[in-house]
Amino acid sequence: MITYSIWNNKGGTGKTSLAFQVVGRFAEKNPQKKILVIDMCPQANLSELFLGGQQNNGSANLLALQNKTPRCSIGGYFDKRLPSPFTQYNGFYAANFITNPYNYNKAIPQNIDLICGDPLLELQAIAMNTLANANLPGVNAWLAVIDWLKEFLDPLRDIYDSVFIDTNPSFSMYTQIALSASDRVILPVMADDSSRRAIQNAFSLIYGLRLPSSVYAQYTFATRMNQAGRTLPKIHCVIKNRLTQYMGAASAYAAVLIGMDADLKNLILNHPQFFTFNSVSNGVVDVRDFQTSGVVAFATGSLFSNMKVGKQSIGGRKVQVKDIYRINSLNSIDKVVIKL
Repeated sequence: MITYSIWNNKGGTGKTSLAFQVVGRFAEKNPQKKILVIDMCPQANLSELFLGGQQNNGSANLLALQNKTPRCSIGGYFDKRLPSPFTQYNGFYAANFITNPYNYNKAIPQNIDLICGDPLLELQAIAMNTLANANLPGVNAWLAVIDWLKEFLDPLRDIYDSVFIDTNPSFSMYTQIALSASDRVILPVMADDSSRRAIQNAFSLIYGLRLPSSVYAQYTFATRMNQAGRTLPKIHCVIKNRLTQYMGAASAYAAVLIGMDADLKNLILNHPQFFTFNSVSNGVVDVRDFQTSGVVAFATGSLFSNMKVGKQSIGGRKVQVKDIYRINSLNSIDKVVIKL
């Protein structure tokens, strides 16, 4: 079983829409594989997409799952962990927290299962931080909390071939829980200066590189993971998203894109142990803007491979999806899927 986290500590990079299309397409192209999606974002937008989107009851379906007892969500699982945070969870039934989105949205391949996101994550993060900083004799409290998702996944390793975790654009406790359970990281960026800085920040947060002061070194995620003998996830793919929004004959963003490649080249050269690829060309994928196709996909919970084309009504407004744009978007997603 290979576990991927889709993460960037910067918001607005199109992470969730990319995750939806990439995982859906990966499942279509690998029908023999069993795939688990974990929505580790309190906004739960990815869950809403898988469950039908804004227009096809995705929000209502998500709310119904969150209202089950126990909550059929990642928040429901964490609820069960809070009373006994430092010991294995007894009476564990993964099925209580997993749903098959095909039962709600026929556009989704049947080989995808989902653990829904939950706004409870924000409240739970406060409790997690308190528990992780507890000073208990003979107990590594931080590691015990960090392992919550790993302990959930361990019994499922013979069931699922691939796990994809959509994360929050932060480095909160639940994001660290996701990254610690991951083998690989997919890092989406935009063609702007803030995304270039976000790449540098990502390496500081995950790997403890380029810290502003050595004072922070003992507190980093990397230090704690290394002290516990745990392996850090590796950067597996960098997605330059919505590239066509920024490109042109005299694009002011060309220098930013070149700078990103230069930064990555230096990181690969100096820290090859943090990558699954050995050159920028092998690890970077350019993805075009999805335009109207993306808007319709988000509203209807549709994949580019099976979405309706032509004129249609979305949120009371008439829009038109041209097949050539849908195909272009699908081709971009296929380039990412090949990397998986």
